[in-house]
Amino acid sequence: MAADENKVKIHEVTKVSSFSDSTSPSILPLTYFDTFWFKFPPVERLFFYQISELNSGFFNSVVLPKLRHSLSLTLHHYFPLAGSLMWPEDAPRPAIYYFPNDGVSLTVAESDADFNFLSGNGFREAVKFHHLIPQLSISEDKAEVIALQITLLPNEGFSIGISCHHAVLDGKSSTMFMKSWAYLCKRLGEEENPLLPELIPCFDRTVIKDPEGLDVVYANHWLAFTGADLNPKTRSLKVTPKKLNSNLLRATFELTREDIKKLRDKVLSITSTFKKNEDRQSKELHLSTYVLTCAYVYVCLLKAKEEEEPNTSIAFGVAADCRSRSDPPIPVNYFGNCVAGHLTTAKASDLMDENGIAFVAEKLSDLIKEMRGKAIVVSEEEFVKVLRLMKEEGTKFLSLAGSNRFDVYGMDFGWGRPKKVEIVSIDGTGAFSMAESRDGGGGVEVGVVLEKQQMQRFAALFVDGLK
Repeated sequence: MAADENKVKIHEVTKVSSFSDSTSPSILPLTYFDTFWFKFPPVERLFFYQISELNSGFFNSVVLPKLRHSLSLTLHHYFPLAGSLMWPEDAPRPAIYYFPNDGVSLTVAESDADFNFLSGNGFREAVKFHHLIPQLSISEDKAEVIALQITLLPNEGFSIGISCHHAVLDGKSSTMFMKSWAYLCKRLGEEENPLLPELIPCFDRTVIKDPEGLDVVYANHWLAFTGADLNPKTRSLKVTPKKLNSNLLRATFELTREDIKKLRDKVLSITSTFKKNEDRQSKELHLSTYVLTCAYVYVCLLKAKEEEEPNTSIAFGVAADCRSRSDPPIPVNYFGNCVAGHLTTAKASDLMDENGIAFVAEKLSDLIKEMRGKAIVVSEEEFVKVLRLMKEEGTKFLSLAGSNRFDVYGMDFGWGRPKKVEIVSIDGTGAFSMAESRDGGGGVEVGVVLEKQQMQRFAALFVDGLK
């Protein structure tokens, strides 16, 4: 067992397979919802579970065997997760290929990191979380779908880290998998232990209608974006690299139900003044917790960075679960990406104005209302526009990872709910993370990763804006 610079001992790296009698390979195609995210970096989430005085003996004899056994049971339902993403030369698009005896990579480790410090809300070095997250194996011609790591933090508890390929899973699907694993683990030993119907994944790709063949269109545009189309035989599965900075800090901020109400009242007050002063037509605003949190955090982030010129183009938008927006609706337990949305741009000065929060909230509200009552399909033109914006150095993106509707704090493996859940990958993407408050009071947790001075400014802005 060799310790790395973070004093982590890797005990083993194994493959966990499902209890399946299948002897033939399976192929699960990607849809346009999937290939839209084809080159995005993996999403990395970390769950901290506290067990006082947890020692290696109890961990190795009770905790780890239960987690491993229930994982295998879960993969019986989620078998494509044990496969690999590949793009054979004769295939029009990438797909998940699952062969008998394939398995999910599981790393078992031990760390002397401070559990209570890492699972807190205060300023913490972002790099300290990296050793608790497994690296997803992605080569030119093959990519893992997910990878898992279980890490013992002696005397305090353990963590579960999961890395997910964004072209295969959206947030709803990855959390559904984790909920299924937790459900089966907690009930091991019971005489009957079926998975709840709402947790049994639906892999039926025929429910996604794609008459324009956008699945192939998106994939090919990604190849052109990364330069892989220069060689027709090179359909690289490599994702866009994350921009990591070793000097970043991570922190969690909370918006209570009362804070959300304050923000809503503030936005309504400002917009009503706009209407009076500018004789604007009155319109109903969609001021959900999601919209208000995004608007508030986007403005605080932009002001905290203090690096944008007034005319800098800022791109931001909303993402929506399309399962209920399609006609007919897609099953709520559909497994795969089923998220799309709209993007808008504005000048940095509009966001940093004293009424910036109301400006962003109104923009986001308009985007959401545009999506009501229809399935979301990003046209080829819109997709190319997004890729072009990603390449333009003059455009800055503000984005979100996670949701306040995933119930990430409800995942009890048998030793209680998580003490803390973090989306580790935001330190390489620049997004902020959102989750429901652990206390169930209707608030939200906001995770941000910034340089030290930026974090100090953000904290001050975040607190002062709620007074």
